[in-house]
Amino acid sequence: MVPLTDRAALPLEQRAALERELAPLTLLQDVVRWGFASTPPRDVTEVVVQDEFTHDVVLPWKDGGYLVFDTT
Repeated sequence: MVPLTDRAALPLEQRAALERELAPLTLLQDVVRWGFASTPPRDVTEVVVQDEFTHDVVLPWKDGGYLVFDTT
């Protein structure tokens, strides 16, 4: 399971639902497919290069929020 760092102080119920929804996502490919399968579809908004091995992949979420996936 990918650890979730909650910087938005989500209500516990919403955080638990998000953790369950994200639990199967282990590869960047999974994240992109999940985004496109969402309603409405979510595309990668930005990729932030941290170093040659690590990138943050940003996708829109709900209510103007974003999810950031740390990839290596």
